[in-house]
Amino acid sequence: MKINNKLDVTVTGVYEDLPLNSVFNDISFFAPFDLWVSDNEWVRESANNWHNHFLKVYVEIQPTTDFERVSNTIRDAELKNIGELKDKVAENPQVFLHPMRNWHLYPFKNGAVNPEPTQMVWLIGIIGAFVLLLACINFVNLSTARSEKRAKEVGIRKAIGSVQGQLISQFFSESFLVVFMSFFLGLFLLLFALNWFNDLSAKAIIMPWSNTSFWLLCFIFIIITGLLAGSYPSFYLSSFQPIKVLKGINVTNRSAFTPRKVLVVFQFTISVTLIISSIVVYRQIQFAKNRPVGYTREGLLMLAMKSDNWVGKYEILRTELKNTGAVSEISESMGRMTQVFSSNDGWEWKGKKSEQDKSLGTLTVSHEHGKTVGWQFVKGRDFSRKFATDSSGIVINEAVMKYMGLQNPLGETISWKFGENTTYFQVIGVIKDMIMESPYEPIKPTVFYVKPINGKPNWVNIKIKPSVSISQALPKIETVFKKILPSVPFDYKFVDEEYNTKFKAEERIGKLATFFAVLAIFISCLGLFGLASFVAEQRTKEIGIRKVLGASVAGIWQLLSKDFVVLVIISCLISVPISHYFMNEWLQKYTYRISISWWIFVVTAILAVSITLLTVSVQAVKAALVNPVKSLKSE
Repeated sequence: MKINNKLDVTVTGVYEDLPLNSVFNDISFFAPFDLWVSDNEWVRESANNWHNHFLKVYVEIQPTTDFERVSNTIRDAELKNIGELKDKVAENPQVFLHPMRNWHLYPFKNGAVNPEPTQMVWLIGIIGAFVLLLACINFVNLSTARSEKRAKEVGIRKAIGSVQGQLISQFFSESFLVVFMSFFLGLFLLLFALNWFNDLSAKAIIMPWSNTSFWLLCFIFIIITGLLAGSYPSFYLSSFQPIKVLKGINVTNRSAFTPRKVLVVFQFTISVTLIISSIVVYRQIQFAKNRPVGYTREGLLMLAMKSDNWVGKYEILRTELKNTGAVSEISESMGRMTQVFSSNDGWEWKGKKSEQDKSLGTLTVSHEHGKTVGWQFVKGRDFSRKFATDSSGIVINEAVMKYMGLQNPLGETISWKFGENTTYFQVIGVIKDMIMESPYEPIKPTVFYVKPINGKPNWVNIKIKPSVSISQALPKIETVFKKILPSVPFDYKFVDEEYNTKFKAEERIGKLATFFAVLAIFISCLGLFGLASFVAEQRTKEIGIRKVLGASVAGIWQLLSKDFVVLVIISCLISVPISHYFMNEWLQKYTYRISISWWIFVVTAILAVSITLLTVSVQAVKAALVNPVKSLKSE
């Protein structure tokens, strides 16, 4: 076979596809490292450069040792080899091993363990536990609400010899029966929902039917849920005294309603907190999406230059593409538009403070890059082929100007020591900051130059004319590519689509939070609906008497709805500080973030009260419309 239409290789083995949850799952082949080194001079030059960290090193340790011991052995390896680089010595760089088992949940980001994946697992687990708890609360609420109907059953059973332990066992068995039936119904629903959840969460989870640990955990969950849902009803219902029950004395005093009120408040506190969280996540995403990006994404294509077939073809490709009438400009760059491909230290400038980091983002571009992507100039000018001196010129972004403390940077000389060579640049222009990395973080100070120093351009950028539709332009561009680069696949990416992938993680959080919020409010409303129907049934005769005395339907509706609305308002007041604290903590990880506005809490409270009224009103109005003759005929 040939790699990049250049390197002759022989297939020596075929390995089984790696699972989707492996970081190597999308790799098509493995080849010797020496093959890559032999084909890339810049890799050869950088392989032994201790201040260049572009390579990953994989280590297999001996079974007789451990990662901590090996890490302690190699900790100062870089420090011993960086020689005269005094600024690097001051940074005290350290080398250590990061076990593969920790890559997924404990990955490294900016030199430290990133806790976000673990936090996400805990977040989803806690929300799931709360949703299950809501269902348990519903069971407790409705079981105790029906206590008056079951009081006579308990009284008769005790009168004929049943002891409290037998009654507790009976009520627990009812609870476990409901939980078992719910579990198998849940498994059935999971078969249909799993693909949807995988799409939503960007995972490839499969059901572990043959995993013993899975079924053991499920069994433990069933036991815990059954005990949680059945404990209070079992002990409460079995405690009724048969003499009072069979004499017709009301065993459910006013205090019995207090636990149900507390549980309703708890349910809606969780639901309202999830709704507030969903709104905050959505606003944070929209806030970042609306942030000015500093260049034009629309109609901008990127193509990776993956083989040497591109060498020497740029000029003719640019000419032919512009002749199609569909392309306004084309440029080369080292790295795609949606990332700062390379960062390097060794930069010096006038007035530099000793404590300032010498590292800047560094990108090689062609002269037409600014016109292609739509640079917005604050000072100075763009690169031009008319000026031979532009080979030693640089364009910087506003972040560089602020970082260097330069009021008027045009004409300033900035030096860059790369390896053993020092290059001097003159600033010819300053552009507005472009979002090339995370839209939630500050802009990285970046310089652009046309003289390749630390690598040649590896991407081609194409700007389609705004007056030409994408569907018309792509066939014309592809025709030119097949003509000039017949052996290169026409594999392009739209910059705006690539940019939108930066929001995927937050969008997943938002969708999951919204889903769980809807589920929580639905479960809470089911319980509220059941309680409202029970209250309406308990007060049937009262409602009949009130109607006979002239009460209106609206008055009875208000009577039955008032208590539930008060409970929901209390829930909102409790959830406000809770949700504000946790969402404020979540926002702290973003440098570029929203502030939590007061109206979010007001809108959520209005929404919660409206949903409550809608849920309760069905039963309240139904009870109010009953003919009082029917409700009072037994008197």
